[in-house]
Amino acid sequence: MHKDELLDLHEQLVEIKDDIRDYDQINEEAFDAYEQLDVDPSHVHKSKSEHKHAVFVLGNALANAMSEDEFSNAGRLSKRMEELADDAGSKL
Repeated sequence: MHKDELLDLHEQLVEIKDDIRDYDQINEEAFDAYEQLDVDPSHVHKSKSEHKHAVFVLGNALANAMSEDEFSNAGRLSKRMEELADDAGSKL
């Protein structure tokens, strides 16, 4: 995936995050790990690896927010996103 495509994906995930945050049942701290990264889609000067890591961390947070338990589809997706985020983070 090219960096511009990754930035587009990152932006779309942020829009989903913003929409999901409006729901009452979402934990206020659900996206803290993503926000602590300080990597925003508008930060084009950041590396592709940093954006890739941010996408996986955000994907994990989104899947966690939507999961009923660890065995639901979203729960399994969350686990996989966590693995990918760890892998991407180790390459920074």
